Order: sequence, then C-alpha cells, then structure tokens
Amino acid sequence: MTTYVWDYLPEYQHERADILDAVETVFESGQLVLGASVRHFEEEYAAYHGVDHCVGVDNGTNALVLALRALGVGPGDEVITVSNTAAPTVVAIDAVGATPVFVDIREEDFLMDTSLVETAITERTKCLLPVHLYGQCVDMEPLHRLATQYGLVLLEDCAQAHGARHHGRIAGSLGDVAAFSFYPTKVLGAYGDGGAVLTSSAEIEASLRSLRYYGMEQANHVVRTPGHNSRLDEVHAEILRRKLRRLDSYVAGRRAVAKRYEEGLGGTDLLLPRTTEGNEHVYYLYVVRHPRRDDIIAALKQRYDICLNISYPWPVHTMSGFAHLGYERGSLPVTERLSGEIFSLPMYPSLPVELQQNVITAVREVLASL
Repeated sequence: MTTYVWDYLPEYQHERADILDAVETVFESGQLVLGASVRHFEEEYAAYHGVDHCVGVDNGTNALVLALRALGVGPGDEVITVSNTAAPTVVAIDAVGATPVFVDIREEDFLMDTSLVETAITERTKCLLPVHLYGQCVDMEPLHRLATQYGLVLLEDCAQAHGARHHGRIAGSLGDVAAFSFYPTKVLGAYGDGGAVLTSSAEIEASLRSLRYYGMEQANHVVRTPGHNSRLDEVHAEILRRKLRRLDSYVAGRRAVAKRYEEGLGGTDLLLPRTTEGNEHVYYLYVVRHPRRDDIIAALKQRYDICLNISYPWPVHTMSGFAHLGYERGSLPVTERLSGEIFSLPMYPSLPVELQQNVITAVREVLASL
C-alpha cells in the first residue's frame, strides 16, 4: 500500500457522524450562504485567538488578498516577505498590484531572518508579511519595532500555524491582521477550500466584510469599492465549528507524531526540525533536511512505495512567473540552498503508529545505504 504524507480518511472515519451532522444541520437550516454557521464560526474563531473580529472567506489566498486591500496595500507599494513559502503568499501580493520584496531565511528554522528586514525597507514599503512556516512563528518583536518606526502595517500569514504560539501569544493575534487557510491538509482543515481574516480593528473588519461581498454593503447592495465574491460557505463553516472544538487535540496528536520521529530518527545524519526558543510548534509539516534529499526520496518510493513531498523545491523568486522582479540566482543563498535539501515526512494527527514506524524503519535503512 502506498504511503503518503497526508491522508484524511482515518480522521474522517473517526469524526464521520459529527461531520455528516454538520452538513445536515446546514441543509435543514434553510440558509446556505452567510447564515448562522458562518456567523457562529467567526465569533468562535475570533474568541479562540483573543481578537475582536473574524471574517470568513472562500480560501486562504483570498484571505491574503482581502487583508492586503483592507490594509490599503496596492499599486506602487512594496511588501516584504520571504521566497520559501507557498506561491499563494506572493500571488496575493501581485494580485493587489503591489511588489513583493524578499529577504532570506534562518537556516535553523526556515523562518524569515528578521535581522535582514530593515535593510529591505524603502520609501515604497507599506507592509511586512511574515509567514509562520511549517507550524511555528516568526520572531515578531523586531517586526513590531520596525512597523512602528517606519509606519508599516503587519500582516501574518498563518496558513500553516493554526494553534501555534510565540512567547505565549497565539499566531493570528500578533499583527494588525492575520490570514488563515482552511485547505483540507491544514491543522484546522475543512473538506474543501476555506479561509479567514482576523483583526481587532473595527474599520478593517468593515472593509473586509464589504470586500468579500463584491464591495457591497449587504443592507442596501450599494458598491462603494469594487470587491470580490469571497464568502466562506455555510457547510464548511459548520464543519470548521465542530473541528475547532478539537483543534487542541489535533495539535497534541501532531506533537505526538513529531516526538516519535525524534525518537526514531535521532542519531542519524538526517537534520530534524528545531523549535525556536519561545515558540510552541504545531507541526503542520514535519520538514527534515539532508544533502542527498533526492536520492532518499527516490529510494523510499522505489523500495518501499513511500511518497514524500518537498515544501518547497522552487523558491518563488526563481519561478518564471516572477522573473520580472529581477532576482538572480544566489540572491537568497540560504533559501536556495535549503530548497535542495528539505523534504516532508508523513504528518497528520491520525497517522497510525504502525505506519509511522514503517516510515521510520524505511528512512533509517535508506540512510544506512547511502
């Protein structure tokens, strides 16, 4: 049987009755769009993060797009972020007409090297966009200082960090605005696309609610600023409400999986994930490093039918779609070097212990044969 990095079926079988009840609840409610389930989820998700407002949207990419627009980011502005991220982070910046500016990452945790941010700030810089990658948070204190000093807005990309904490504060409560994805693989995942934006600003919340609804005011259907059709579906919202109550248990399950990897693969020459001081890692992905990454992945597939992912093999600045930004090879040396070494082992809270042990054994055997 093929082993993949992620599989939702074990979790679904365990939660099936509740998931189907959520669907039935919506279908019997008489309202399929922007009804009670979306409203209640928004209230509960905001409360979980200790912020004032949550606006549900249709996916994580549009969560970023609408967040940027609500923050006033647009043509002529620059947004400082990283290149080792899912492409949607940068696609969203491009979608509002702004220019992404990349800084390199830290080798030890793959996160934005905040010591490089100030030198990247220009008179056109409008926004700092840290990506809380793989399940832990960027060091936010330096970014807050820079945002205050230079009058910048701070947008968190939390797509991979549901439940992660930084010095005791939860991801999503650390900036002016935070964008989340509920794609099925996420720590808190729907059964399809979904997203949300968090903020404690009533002005930004009002802008977000209008932008996700064509730019209309729902009361009178008058468009003030043209927006999008970016509503979170009722069915996904109700499923997410149920799953939000289990989010802490999902995180605990992922940490248990990570602990088994640490115990099973410790002592090998595979570089395992490191949790940065002050962070509480939720292990959205379990990303390891090895200079012979490609040989390891090929051997695991050929000998054991274990299929692994690389997140991400092509830094965004090297993609042809962003060649116009003018980044040369070697401009982000740590990002580029690590992109040739990183890969992900299976990680989800319902990963069977026996299956994980098979992966550990296979990886150790492959490493020994190199």
